[in-house]
Amino acid sequence: MASGMLALTVNGRARSVAAPGSALLLEVLRDELGLTGTKQGCDGGECGACTVLVDGQPRLACITLAASVAGRTIETVEGLVRSGRMSRLQQAFHEQLGTQCGFCTPGMVMAAEALLRREPHPSEAQIREALSGNLCRCTGYAKIIESVQAAAGATP
Repeated sequence: MASGMLALTVNGRARSVAAPGSALLLEVLRDELGLTGTKQGCDGGECGACTVLVDGQPRLACITLAASVAGRTIETVEGLVRSGRMSRLQQAFHEQLGTQCGFCTPGMVMAAEALLRREPHPSEAQIREALSGNLCRCTGYAKIIESVQAAAGATP
């Protein structure tokens, strides 16, 4: 497919990149914009490591054509940092040891961020549901769930 200019708002900043029509959002974020927090895992939409927010909703960047999100607002894990400080959720993952090896963490954080925006005080069942599309090969998910609960102000 032919290359074209793709206009996106990424982490609050208007961006324009040259990308072929077949480019995946993951490729554009990592290769063209240098936002490597979004991880390339399964390449088939099964692990959730590439989860980003598109207009505030979780989306798998490895199976999303970049052209399909032209003109929309994209948020990556890097965009949660404000003035050099981690977000409340990122800090909770750090403090509650929810990161383990860290590979799945950006996708987990972005899925949890979407949940906390729509439900600031989720139940454990809501957290589990929101994270159900994200796989972690290091843990039994307890510390990840505790991290989200801590960010929500609940006692883990």
